[in-house]
Amino acid sequence: MTEEPNELAVEIFINAPPQKVWDIMTARQEEWWCPKPWRTEIIEQDWRAGGRSAMVMRGPNEGEEHMLEGIFLEVTPGVRFVTTDAVKTGGVAGAWAPQEAFMIGIWEVAPEGEGTRYRASARHWTAEARQQHADMGFTDGWQACAQQLKDLAEGA
Repeated sequence: MTEEPNELAVEIFINAPPQKVWDIMTARQEEWWCPKPWRTEIIEQDWRAGGRSAMVMRGPNEGEEHMLEGIFLEVTPGVRFVTTDAVKTGGVAGAWAPQEAFMIGIWEVAPEGEGTRYRASARHWTAEARQQHADMGFTDGWQACAQQLKDLAEGA
């Protein structure tokens, strides 16, 4: 696959069927979402377009955390989910509210031979934001998450 402008992406082959990978991606997200020793606490995952996607990533040091708050733009079961942090829910009567945007995240699975091709990508509004994410360790971090997902799917 070719990358879109301002996109960063990782891919990995997982020796498990796509439905199994999808089920682990969505039902066991806390187990693979961020690189260890960090951990993820799901606040809410409303698996539908427009649904809330909220979690906290907690680091190994006291008080080290990163809140992720946004919405799902697309949820196609067994294929992909797409989120953005450009919008959050919880305004007046639960209405959407804009917030400073960093990226659109896309997580996809596709059949490949007897297994699954997993791809995770982040699309940024600017080249500067893309570079900031790269400098934060995007490739190593997201590849570690992909490997954790692979380990769960192949070992479960």
